[in-house]
Amino acid sequence: MRASILIVSKNRKQDLFKTLLIIESLINKSEVEVLVFLDGCTDDSSDLQNELTWIKWFVSPVSIGASAARHKIYPLASAEILIGLDDDAHPLNENFIAQIELLFASNSNVAIIAFEEIKGVFESDIEALKQSENQNKEFLFSEFIGCGFAIRKSVYNVTNGFPVWIDIYGEESCVSIEVLAKGYDILYSNKIKVNHRVNKEQRKLDKQNYFRFEKQLKNSAYFFLVYYPFPLLNVLKLYWHNFKKYALSDIKYFKIYFKTISIVFIHIPKILKYRNPVDKSVIEKMRNLSTQDLK
Repeated sequence: MRASILIVSKNRKQDLFKTLLIIESLINKSEVEVLVFLDGCTDDSSDLQNELTWIKWFVSPVSIGASAARHKIYPLASAEILIGLDDDAHPLNENFIAQIELLFASNSNVAIIAFEEIKGVFESDIEALKQSENQNKEFLFSEFIGCGFAIRKSVYNVTNGFPVWIDIYGEESCVSIEVLAKGYDILYSNKIKVNHRVNKEQRKLDKQNYFRFEKQLKNSAYFFLVYYPFPLLNVLKLYWHNFKKYALSDIKYFKIYFKTISIVFIHIPKILKYRNPVDKSVIEKMRNLSTQDLK
C-alpha cells in the first residue's frame, strides 16, 4: 500500500461526497486506501457507505470530536504514508501521491509535509490554481494544518498521536511539537496544493468565528499546560492578549472569554494527567521556525 488517506467528517455529506469522488478520480485504489470516520453525524452522511463501498468506513453514533476521531483511525491505516484531508478539501495535483513520496525520499529527517492551502469556492480547479503561490517554496516550519498534510506512520506511532483532550482546533500543534521533540522536521512545500473549499463570508454569517475563538482559546491554554515546562506565564499572556483583542471588542466574545476561563479552570486536574513537557530548546525551535519564512 503506497498511502492511506484519512478524513474525519461531521454533518457535511455533500462536501464529503465531492471530496471522495475527486480522490477516487486521482488514485489507484489497489495502491491507496481511504479511511473515513463519521463523527456523530445527524444528517444522512452514513448513506454514503452504500454508494462508496471501496472506502473503509468508521462510524461513531455520538460525536467524540475531530481530534479524538483522528486518534482512533490513524493507527488503523496500513501504509507508511498517512495523508490527512478535511472533508471539504481536495488535492489539486493529479500526481500528489508521487510528489509526497519524492519529498519524503529526498528529506530523510522530515516526518510531516504541510501542503499549500488555497481557500475558497471556485468554479474549477484551474481557477483555484490561479490563486496559488507563483514561486516554488519549501522550508522547515513549526507545524501543519489539518486540511492537507502527510505524515510518516512510523513517526506518528512514536508520538501520543492526535490528543483526546482536545476536541477541535489545535490538535495539529500537539502532534507538531511531539514530532519536533523526537528530533524530526516538518516541511512546508507548495509543490502539493489542496483546495480548502471554505466560503469565508458564509462562515462569518454562520458565526463560525465565535465557535473557533472559544475552541482555540481553550485548547491553547491546554496546549501550554501539557507541553510547556512552566506554563503559567504563557497562559496569562494568552488570556491578556485575547482580552484586549477580542473580549473588549464584542459582547459575545466577552461572554465566551469568561466562559472559557471557567472551563479551563475546572478541567485543569484532568488536563494535567496528560502533561508531557518538552525541552525548552524545542519551544525555542518552534518559535524560530514560525518566523523564518517571514525573513
